[in-house]
Amino acid sequence: MKAWPVLAILVIQVILFLAHVFIFSTCIAFWPGLTQHAAANLRATMLVLAFSFVVASLLSFRFSNPAVRLIYWLASVWLGFLNFFFWASWILWLAWFAVKASHAAPDPATLRMPLAATMYALAALAGMYGLFNARIIRVRRIPIQIDNLPASWRGRRAVLFSDLHLGPINGVRFCRRMVALASSFNPDIVFLPGDLFDGTHTELDKLLEPFRTFKPPLGIYFSTGNHEEFSDARHYIEAIRRAGIHVLANESANVDGVAVAGVLYHDSTHIIRMKAVLDGMGIDREQPAILLNHAPTRLPIVEQAGFSLQLSGHTHGGQFLPFTWITRSVFGPFTGGLHRFGGLQVYTSTGAGTWGPPMRVGTRPEIVFFTFE
Repeated sequence: MKAWPVLAILVIQVILFLAHVFIFSTCIAFWPGLTQHAAANLRATMLVLAFSFVVASLLSFRFSNPAVRLIYWLASVWLGFLNFFFWASWILWLAWFAVKASHAAPDPATLRMPLAATMYALAALAGMYGLFNARIIRVRRIPIQIDNLPASWRGRRAVLFSDLHLGPINGVRFCRRMVALASSFNPDIVFLPGDLFDGTHTELDKLLEPFRTFKPPLGIYFSTGNHEEFSDARHYIEAIRRAGIHVLANESANVDGVAVAGVLYHDSTHIIRMKAVLDGMGIDREQPAILLNHAPTRLPIVEQAGFSLQLSGHTHGGQFLPFTWITRSVFGPFTGGLHRFGGLQVYTSTGAGTWGPPMRVGTRPEIVFFTFE
């Protein structure tokens, strides 16, 4: 492995280890009556869980079988609960200090266990809600108005679904469900702006099997996301093409008078490279142009290149608290939904799938149904 992935893995593992230590220490502090045997069992459990996600992730990058998928699912679910238990622990300490400082209770020590039980129960409920919420795909219906739209496009229907993250958690049944939902709208065209795959080792052709019988009249168009580029993107791109999907790798296609283009994710992360790629497409400003750009970034460059509409994903809306706030601080209003940037319209989907914990709290998975006007 190269140096930077090893360093990243070590940093992530240290952070996860410290989070588990903090939760364990909080539990011991607020349950002083735990026996030594119970405390030792809790310590051993937390130690195993602290390494579970990194180990499961490394296994999933090398192997694809039911055992690895189960381990990855369990570790990912725990990672989501860890997030809520971690923040519950912080709130618990703050509440405890507030109770002691206010002298609201004659004997604050009697409130330790009730406070802890309440906070951790709420954290567990948040995690369970997140698991349930992540499996309910919402349908968003959006009318799109584009200048100079050819008459043949008026009234046409399009489906956008991004970030399926097909892999150990979202398997072929999830893909089949998404394709069935998309096809139920009888779309004329379908857009997939990246992260179709999770980036792990898997049977690509098997996962994409549902797409082979999905044939919208104007086709299905895909551009890469960061997860297709974790390693060599070529084997993902080849599998996607075998499924009958048009891959737009820094290229543009004329689709009945509308330019549909896609940019590779790694090129979109560099300003100069992105500008060179889009300028090289030679977009006709008198013709409507749609760009598949995985992340809702480089908007001034996209607008200057003459595009009418950018379709993105990547953000997941933050997926769950508190990352919803962090994501919004990075992408602002372009975290999700339809917004304008000058003459450019940008739609960012919160995505249909999940990465890591299969949970959503504060966001909703979606598939988007456009009607062109």
